[in-house]
Amino acid sequence: MRTRLIPILVAISLFAAAQSALQHATDFTKEHEFSTGIEGPTIDKQGTLYVLNIHKDGNVARVRPDGTAELFVELPAGSTPNGTRFHSDGSMLLADYTGHNVLRVDMKTHAVTVWAHEAGMNQPNDLAITRNNTVFASDPNWGNNTGNLWRIGPDRKVTLIEANMGTTNGVEVSPDQHYLYVNESIQRRVWRYDLHPDGSLSNKKLFAQFFDFGMDGMRCDRSGNLYIARYGKGTVVELSPDGKPIREIRLTGTSPTNLTFSKDYKTVYVTIQDRGMVEKFSVQ
Repeated sequence: MRTRLIPILVAISLFAAAQSALQHATDFTKEHEFSTGIEGPTIDKQGTLYVLNIHKDGNVARVRPDGTAELFVELPAGSTPNGTRFHSDGSMLLADYTGHNVLRVDMKTHAVTVWAHEAGMNQPNDLAITRNNTVFASDPNWGNNTGNLWRIGPDRKVTLIEANMGTTNGVEVSPDQHYLYVNESIQRRVWRYDLHPDGSLSNKKLFAQFFDFGMDGMRCDRSGNLYIARYGKGTVVELSPDGKPIREIRLTGTSPTNLTFSKDYKTVYVTIQDRGMVEKFSVQ
């Protein structure tokens, strides 16, 4: 582990030092339109962007191509959404961290139901989903700087995959479905697991580690490059499939919470906590 860690740290350090002119994101939605709980940007099959917690916590907003946002659905009292993914049936799955649930939103009727519940969760935070609808949920305990990783199968059975990790946060499945990535915000580590067709994991390896600032949500592009929101630094960093830094995009806000790609993978939308809005930037 130690021989793998040192080259990764050196590469990231040299990369950060060498970059004097970063690409900059631009504003997309109105500033302070969303609460400090702004999270969970996601795109449906039609290319529509959804973002969580407009004006206050506990709802889902729909964002038009011109950046105007409108309330889409209110969640039940006591529910606060964070991570979001779409099921293959078109419904939206939400990590409800105050209710210890994964919620399901019917996009046609707007009906909200409990898709999975686990009282033993600290607070389901971010979600990733495979093509066969296996869901992985990060589960941080911010007070103790620890976290868990859960799997919810297509049968909606909840299974604890790993306990007593660092502060688990961003989670993502590689586009070839071969790997699962999980980051730990406080420890600034990104782990990679081999992902098997039955949803099991093996061969956990350190993929990358940073010297400073935190990490939040992350997404892969079509080539398997991993984009990570650097919370506190105000950037999104892009890592290659072998963990090497490719570039870093400067945001106006300092606290990016999550990100998603447009339907054509040419635009990245980033939720910004300190500005209560969405910024965007272009990609190849």
